[in-house]
Amino acid sequence: MDTNAAAQSHPQRRLGVLTLGALGVVFGDIGTSPLYALKECFHPSHGIALTSANILGILSLIFWSLTIVVSLKYIAFIMRADNHGEGGIMALLALNLRGDANPSRRRMVLIGVGLLGAALFFGDGIITPAISVLSAIEGLSLATPVFDPFILPITLAVLFGLFAFQRRGTASVGRLFGPIILIWFTTLGGLGLVQIVEHPEVLAAVNPLYAVQFALANGFAAFVVLGAVVLTITGGEALYADMGHFGRRPIRLAWFGVVLPGLFLNYCGQGAMLLHDPGAVENPFFRLAPPALLYPLIALATAATVIASQAVISGVYSVARQAVQLGYLPRIHIQHTSSEEIGQIYVPQLNWLLFAAIALLVLAFKTSSNLAGAYGIAVTLTMICDTLLAGAIAYRLWGWHPLAVTAAAVPLLLVDVAFFGATSMKVLDGGWFPLLMGAVAFTLMTTWKRGRELLFERLDRETLPLRPFIEALAAGSSEVTVVPGTAVFMTSSHRHVPHALLHNLKHNKVIHERVVLLTLVTREVPAVDAADRLHIEPVAKGFYLITGHYGFKEQPDVPALLEQCAALGLEFNLMDTSFFLSRETLIPSVAPGMALWREKLFATLSRNAATATEFFQIPTNRVVELGTQIEI
Repeated sequence: MDTNAAAQSHPQRRLGVLTLGALGVVFGDIGTSPLYALKECFHPSHGIALTSANILGILSLIFWSLTIVVSLKYIAFIMRADNHGEGGIMALLALNLRGDANPSRRRMVLIGVGLLGAALFFGDGIITPAISVLSAIEGLSLATPVFDPFILPITLAVLFGLFAFQRRGTASVGRLFGPIILIWFTTLGGLGLVQIVEHPEVLAAVNPLYAVQFALANGFAAFVVLGAVVLTITGGEALYADMGHFGRRPIRLAWFGVVLPGLFLNYCGQGAMLLHDPGAVENPFFRLAPPALLYPLIALATAATVIASQAVISGVYSVARQAVQLGYLPRIHIQHTSSEEIGQIYVPQLNWLLFAAIALLVLAFKTSSNLAGAYGIAVTLTMICDTLLAGAIAYRLWGWHPLAVTAAAVPLLLVDVAFFGATSMKVLDGGWFPLLMGAVAFTLMTTWKRGRELLFERLDRETLPLRPFIEALAAGSSEVTVVPGTAVFMTSSHRHVPHALLHNLKHNKVIHERVVLLTLVTREVPAVDAADRLHIEPVAKGFYLITGHYGFKEQPDVPALLEQCAALGLEFNLMDTSFFLSRETLIPSVAPGMALWREKLFATLSRNAATATEFFQIPTNRVVELGTQIEI
């Protein structure tokens, strides 16, 4: 019996496989935080002395941050909000918009919050690989100063190798991620436990009074330190974002059984070491290792950071595809790297844009400590967006009483706001970077969405109602010649006549003996059941309306869709079928709608979008494109 069959036949074994997989994909980011988080809490700029009270206070803040933000907020609360098993900011947005198609202030606010969270995720996707890999390679400088000049080149080489590998997909190495990360968390806990045995008093940090006393004793400095404490929970949102890959139970088991104990033991171990060796604050994580184990630990840390970066990169690809499907980004070229897993994709343009941005970030900031100033602000803003959207779902979809929603969401929101307030003080120290990246992504998404709405409005005004037009054509006309074959016209809706059909009649004066008007609809669910994929409506002799339904995580495939029509009595021979597409040339103008600069941006995005032929996987030798100029 093969592994997959065994996993299917033994529920407990399958649960173990899923839990191990969740370790490798979900927890890489938060699992590499011990490399730099505690070190940044005691950064000289914070002015926090290395006293026993301060060490216990910060360890208590770390423990309760992990407990409140990850265990309570994401595991217990937000993971209940699944969109057909899927999670993530776009799933939260889709859930909030379900059944609410009419424009309203509430809908616009929710869309704004969701798009802001998605935009900031792109900024996080740039910083996470940079700070994670750089912090691991910096461990070499502890072995010998000889490596100091090579830290940046080695970091860039590792990152280049990671991004060069993306086109091959993660299927071939995905099964290795779980065991490596399991070894990583076991190592984290083991290294920490050795120090805890010598100084068991650090375990008192589970008492929240130490955090309260630290805050009271240090005042504003304690608030500033929250900007470093938040580094311990970055990646916590991945638990929810990757829920669809593994399910709630495996993620919860991995968190409470492996990840949380490993993280807490390691942080306590670093704190115990600082109690008797304050000089270790330069790099407390690698100082935990005996000299003989330093190089193996650096190699393991590098592997863990590469895996963490891989998870973030894959997440960026997934969010980008979902945004395209929901109409917030232009079509992009997507390559599927696995014939079995729909989530394993490669986006060439986005891949090398990410690498270029990350490389520039590493060269500009040079050290993980400098990058720590840029890290956190995007994560905390994303967490605020998650809390707001989840609270709206609890009220609207779950039917919670407003007082229950307030009791659950407000305390979590206060924690998020406190972290955001602390990280916002690092704007000038690098926090501007993720905000800038988020602002760029937000502008692109809102401009594309609004531009498409304006474009459809202009096109609708310049065409005719569909059904009367079809009835007139079906009645016959001496000016139009009927030719053999099938013509498929792609159209955004079945309300109006496609421009390609009008232009074909106007210039060629022919109509095919069978005409199909094909509309592809993206629903606000991750995937559509096969039974609901297709709808065919004959409207006149030789005229058919076909609607294909897809989820926001699915890739439309027009030839496959037409093959499915045979089961409903409508067969297609692709060699006898022509696809007519309309290509619009956009002309920015001062007409009402958008600012001129946004119209120019929309036109640029449209010109550089992947063609419909490529995106919908239509055979190129069967496509006819008819162009038109549109003022927006």
